[in-house]
Amino acid sequence: MLNLLCQSIEQSLGHCIQSPKDFDQLREHIYTRLHQLISTSTLKRVWGYIDSESEPSRSTLNVLARFVGYGSYADFCAAAAKGGTDASNPVVSRHINVATNLAVNDCLTLTWAPDRQCRVRYLGNMQFRVEEAAGTRLQAGDSFQCSLIVEGEPLYLANLMQPGRQATNYVCGKRGGIRFERT
Repeated sequence: MLNLLCQSIEQSLGHCIQSPKDFDQLREHIYTRLHQLISTSTLKRVWGYIDSESEPSRSTLNVLARFVGYGSYADFCAAAAKGGTDASNPVVSRHINVATNLAVNDCLTLTWAPDRQCRVRYLGNMQFRVEEAAGTRLQAGDSFQCSLIVEGEPLYLANLMQPGRQATNYVCGKRGGIRFERT
């Protein structure tokens, strides 16, 4: 499973991690996406670039799994057991498959250019409610449906319900895509 996780990370980056510079860049990517620090030497041990007798900590494995869009290393392993991390998966960016990667009441902070931010809560059955919003037409209390969230891609909201308006579809991050963080 650890090798499969490393392959998934390399797929999301679009290249193999082979040199000290690659590990430094991965450390920076992880920090940029998750605001979590993993040392370069830890990453080298995980990839087998340097020898180690010890296994990676559960905390390290969870951060690496979250980097490729899973809630935890256990979630990644469960998806792998079902064939969900197949190398032919067309979504190689960090992503969330809502049906398998979110639990009811999970919250996400979505951001997109220019200076738009929205915190949403997952209600189940692909349904979300906006908790807070700034710089966007979305407002607290709005609800929508969504099945897949891909970092760097536009986010398509189906059946957006806003008070006093008819249900509609809405796109966040048409230019440059969205970013997300679990909150």
